[in-house]
Amino acid sequence: MSYKASLGDLKPQVKSFNAAIGETAKGFGAIAASLCGDGALSHKQKEFVALGIAVAIRCEPCILFHTEALIRMGATREEVAEVLAVAVEMGGGPGVMYGSKALAAYDELSA
Repeated sequence: MSYKASLGDLKPQVKSFNAAIGETAKGFGAIAASLCGDGALSHKQKEFVALGIAVAIRCEPCILFHTEALIRMGATREEVAEVLAVAVEMGGGPGVMYGSKALAAYDELSA
């Protein structure tokens, strides 16, 4: 399955899940919303951190959502690759495998 198709499948699943868990989803959404603006780090920098963590913990859906967000924010392939290099440093071998997925997702979703 392509990354675009996976992302397309995930969005309604997450929406349905969020509806099912109500207040918990609202609470999580409030946390996410609180990090959207610029502070000591820009919103884009925070998304880079989130992508690196997504790779390190091997969360493919997280990789897709944060990659899509970074594309919307104008992140370059080179910036994404550098973040993924740090994730490899921190995540070892599995970081290489999921970093490869994240860069392929960037290529497909930005095309």
